[in-house]
Amino acid sequence: GINAEYGDFDLSYFNHGNYIDAVLDRNNAENISRVLYPNDNIFEGKELRLKQEYFMVAATLVDIIRRFKTNKTVPPTNAEDMYADFPDKVAIQLNDTHPSLAVPELLRILMDEEGIEWDVAWKICRNTFAYTNHTILPEALERWPVTMLEHVLPRHLDIIYLINHHHLERVRHAFPGDE
Repeated sequence: GINAEYGDFDLSYFNHGNYIDAVLDRNNAENISRVLYPNDNIFEGKELRLKQEYFMVAATLVDIIRRFKTNKTVPPTNAEDMYADFPDKVAIQLNDTHPSLAVPELLRILMDEEGIEWDVAWKICRNTFAYTNHTILPEALERWPVTMLEHVLPRHLDIIYLINHHHLERVRHAFPGDE
């Protein structure tokens, strides 16, 4: 059907002979869920897989946060108060590397959307997430080219660099002079 508001079909493209472009937005959006775990031996498959994994964790976190906020009985005075008991109410188990983008995504939400400072947001994440890895085989561990992350999820790459920076600072503090 024709539904320009949701990108199903753009009649103006169609009327100008751009038949493929008339449904391109819809097709691109549907590619996220059309085939899960595409062949990631080629760039396009790897990029689609990254987008799929981000889509799944982002949608899940939006739902988790919506439910968490809905169940608040006392209105918080600020964002830090709102999320103070988040780790007591929410536990997120990351099973292998597929959902690992959930960590920078929750940090992005807490810092960029809720205005929570890094130290508080990071503590919430550390106390919310648990991780299990079922294999140490390199081919089972997902790796994303930095250029792909820069293109698809630039803010998340910034956050990953921030996580790494703070981790290295903690290691330097724990083991001074051991560079």
